Amino acid sequence: MSLKRVYAAVGIIIAGILLIVALFTSWYTLDESDQAVILTFGKAEETVTDSGLHFKLPWPVQRVEKLAKETKSLQFGFKESDGKKELSDETKMITGDENIVLADLVVQWKITDPKKYLFNADNPEEVLYDATSASLRSIIGSSKIDDALTSGKAEIEGNVRDLLTSLMEKYDVGISILAVKLKDVELPNKEVRSAFTAVTDARETMNTKMNEAKKYENQKMNEAKGERDAIISKAKGEKAARLETARGDVAVFNKLYKEYKSSPEVTRERLTIETLEQVLPGTEIYIMNDEGNTLKYFPIRPMEKEEPKPAEKTEGDE
Repeated sequence: MSLKRVYAAVGIIIAGILLIVALFTSWYTLDESDQAVILTFGKAEETVTDSGLHFKLPWPVQRVEKLAKETKSLQFGFKESDGKKELSDETKMITGDENIVLADLVVQWKITDPKKYLFNADNPEEVLYDATSASLRSIIGSSKIDDALTSGKAEIEGNVRDLLTSLMEKYDVGISILAVKLKDVELPNKEVRSAFTAVTDARETMNTKMNEAKKYENQKMNEAKGERDAIISKAKGEKAARLETARGDVAVFNKLYKEYKSSPEVTRERLTIETLEQVLPGTEIYIMNDEGNTLKYFPIRPMEKEEPKPAEKTEGDE
């Protein structure tokens, strides 16, 4: 066999291989949960998010990097296996009032810029993990243990989410934070938990007693205010009544004074008689004339009480 035929055969084989490679690397498919970045000689060109069959230049000219579009979860500080939860040493943190707590959380995140995710960091998920650790430790370190263990969890979650979002924007690795959820915040051992529970129960009892005392105080204050208002209202009524009585007395006095100025003697006798009627009601009054006679008074009242006798009939009246 001649050398030319050998070269021709090798060329045909290489061309066939290249044709096969071109056929198999000129198309790709995307699921609804995927997105892709087209790389031309290693340079990111475009991002494809539509699902279905797509075509591109064959390898090695262009290649495809597929990434997930769905929301992902990052578990910080714990691992779950066979339904059991195992905490890592990373969960130990110091609060703002210098107490040790164990804190773990879950971060919901997704890839929103595939180009940055692929090229701005060697391992974006490791960057996210480290940023999550820094954010949680920073917020726990500025919070009190009471807030971390009781009613302050929601505020801590919000602060961690805000801080983590700002860090990921600063690192610019194409990741967006959707939600942060604290799983557990607890004390490191049973003795400390028991002591803290006792303190918490005592505080709750104190708050309950204080609320009951405040309620009793408000009740008594309202009752006292009601009694005060009633006394004030009654005093105002009596004041108004006495003022009106005084005005009436003044009017009567002025009228009597006017009558007195016009007829002093008559007015004096009238006032004397009216005063006697008020002071001695029902008293028998006699008119007396002491001139040395036997009869000292004229019995008017007995005569008024005697009934008059009927007149006798005469024959002329028939």
